[in-house]
Amino acid sequence: MSTITTVAVGLSGGVDSALAAAILVESGYKVIGLTMKIWRGAYKIQEGLKHACFGPGEEEDIAACEATAARLGIDYKVIDLSEEYEARVLEYFRAEYKAGRTPNPCIICNRELKFGFLVDKAHQAGLEFDYFATGHYVRKESHNGVTFLKTAADKGKDQSYFLYSLESSRLERILFPLGELTKEEVRRRALALNLEVAEKPESQDFVAGGDYTPLFENSHPEPGDIVDTKGKVLGKHRGLPFYTIGQRRGLGISIGPEPLYVLGVDAKKNRVIVGPNNGLFSTGLVSRDFRFQDPTMAGFSHTGQPAALSGFGKIRQNHKPAACTLLPNETGVSKATSSSSTIASSGVQIDFELAQRAVAPGQSFVLYSEDGLVLGGGVIDEAIADSHGEAGSIST
Repeated sequence: MSTITTVAVGLSGGVDSALAAAILVESGYKVIGLTMKIWRGAYKIQEGLKHACFGPGEEEDIAACEATAARLGIDYKVIDLSEEYEARVLEYFRAEYKAGRTPNPCIICNRELKFGFLVDKAHQAGLEFDYFATGHYVRKESHNGVTFLKTAADKGKDQSYFLYSLESSRLERILFPLGELTKEEVRRRALALNLEVAEKPESQDFVAGGDYTPLFENSHPEPGDIVDTKGKVLGKHRGLPFYTIGQRRGLGISIGPEPLYVLGVDAKKNRVIVGPNNGLFSTGLVSRDFRFQDPTMAGFSHTGQPAALSGFGKIRQNHKPAACTLLPNETGVSKATSSSSTIASSGVQIDFELAQRAVAPGQSFVLYSEDGLVLGGGVIDEAIADSHGEAGSIST
């Protein structure tokens, strides 16, 4: 019986996943490369655009993965997840925008596809491996039997926000070889190993070209009114999916000396609400599906008087973690519990020490400790308006 540990690595065609595989090979593991195929040509996305997660450039990415696997001398397999991607990611994306929320498809894709279906289908195809690894910039750390994500050494590349919903039991079987490296070090090591993708540009868009319009071509979003915070009609929008909190460009209106921003989206009345920049600030938010990585932390409010829990929170990937406190959200607290014993469900209200700009329902709030542990997270259900701004006077 072999004692060699086998690791399957999610290859995307970029330098990060390629070097992650190379590091594991150098460390003596038996490595298998896996790529999830999600594009099946069902959308009219122009070819030749800057690469993204979803688009016709996938064939080129798979060719790059094949070259990497050949260079490293590892087995390689493509797993078709196009149906799962359509059902779990794209349908979610469309539904959230139609509901007036701002979705984060990367979080869903990582949780459901990359760390879920990809691993499961690989096993079903007869591939045997002990661990799964990716090229994400993130670390992990265990405390009292619970495995936490931890921010990467390269804070500018840290991707823990996208992975916050991975429970402890899954994290125990996942490796992140790049967690201690900087992007510069990754490229330098990839060049030294003569990996073809060493200088390949990064791909950060969700859809090739950054235009979501093709994803809605069969759902025909309805145009509606653009209104101010008092309900006065200022113009017309072309469909709710094309507007998000904080947006300034593409509104097609210019009234008064101050620029106007999207302050909210009213799905019931099919309206986009705009106003000045000061209306974008929120003192807090509510997340009704918030889950703690350590289930014992969910008891912070389960005594007579609610107790506050302090930490640092991010409301989007590129947001600087802001000092905040958590309190139980007694209204509409989710009663659902996770099937995993490592995550407890709890509705919470987050109060920021300083008001934060453009808190968008549908995005996720992720809570960090001072030393970078991911303590938990959940989808943002509503923003709490800053009384000094105008967001509180939005008419719905």
